[in-house]
Amino acid sequence: MRTLCASTLISEFFVIGFAGLVAMKDPDLAVGTVWTVCGIAMFLSVALCGVITRPGGVALGWALQIALLASGVFVPMMFILGALFAVLWWASVHYGRKIDEAKARFAARAGQSDAA
Repeated sequence: MRTLCASTLISEFFVIGFAGLVAMKDPDLAVGTVWTVCGIAMFLSVALCGVITRPGGVALGWALQIALLASGVFVPMMFILGALFAVLWWASVHYGRKIDEAKARFAARAGQSDAA
């Protein structure tokens, strides 16, 4: 699960950065505010890669997905990208857990055959 989720989060890092560049062009938004918010979100996306397997890591990932979706208020294209990344996040968590379970079953079978 960690690899799939981390891949999604690193991709989001770049999307957040590019969204910041687009948001910077809005005359109603202060450049410092845009980069403070984007910088925090970019840091969180990278930091979450390290804590994804710990308790609450997936929930924090969902919070980031919601924030990414909500950023569509300022950069309308983020509604689409946020929804896309929310689906990718779900798939990463769902299929990542299935892969982890399959790996555990395979390791258990390999351990049983070694013992015999």
